[in-house]
Amino acid sequence: MGDEEKKSSGAGIPQAIFVEDVDSFMAQPENGGNAEKVLRKLDEQHNKYKFMELNLLAKKKRLKNQMPDLEKSLDMIHLLKKRKAEASEEKIMTEFLLSEQLYSKAVIKPSDTVYLWLGANVMLEYSLDDAAELLTKNIETAKKQEASVEQDLDFLRDQFTTTEVNMARVYNWDVKRRQAESGST
Repeated sequence: MGDEEKKSSGAGIPQAIFVEDVDSFMAQPENGGNAEKVLRKLDEQHNKYKFMELNLLAKKKRLKNQMPDLEKSLDMIHLLKKRKAEASEEKIMTEFLLSEQLYSKAVIKPSDTVYLWLGANVMLEYSLDDAAELLTKNIETAKKQEASVEQDLDFLRDQFTTTEVNMARVYNWDVKRRQAESGST
C-alpha cells in the first residue's frame, strides 16, 4: 500500500503493509485523503485474500484425501513384494474400488508388475520396486505440499488481520476527520 517494497509468500500471496501513520498514508497521492476510496481498495484486497484462502483450503483437502489412497497402494505393493520374496504362489483375494463407493472382488496372482493410475485416465505398468519408489516419492511430495499449504494459510491469516486492522484505522481516521470538520463549522 505504501512506498515500501511488497513481500509475498512462497505461493505469491502479497504481504499487506501495516499502516503505522494513517495521516501520512492518507496524504499519499494515490489515496488523496479519500477514505472511501482507500477502504474500497482494502476491502478488495481482503476479498482477494479470501479467494486465495478458499483455493488453499481446497488444495489442502485434495492432498488430505490423496494421502490414504497413496498409502494403501504402497501397503499393497509391500504385500506383493513380501509374497514374491516368500516365493508364494498363493493367490490373494481382495476388493478394489471400481468407482466411488463401488467395489469389486478380485483374485491377484503373483506378479512382478502392477498398474498404477497416474491421473487424466492414464494407467502405466511398473515393476514392484519402481511402483514402491514412485508411491513413496508421491507421498513425500504430498506431505511437503501439505506443509507448504499450511504455511501459506498461516501467512494468509496474518494478512487478513493486517488488512482488517488497516481498515479499522482508516475508518477511525475518517470518523475523527469528519468530527473535526463538523466541530469547526
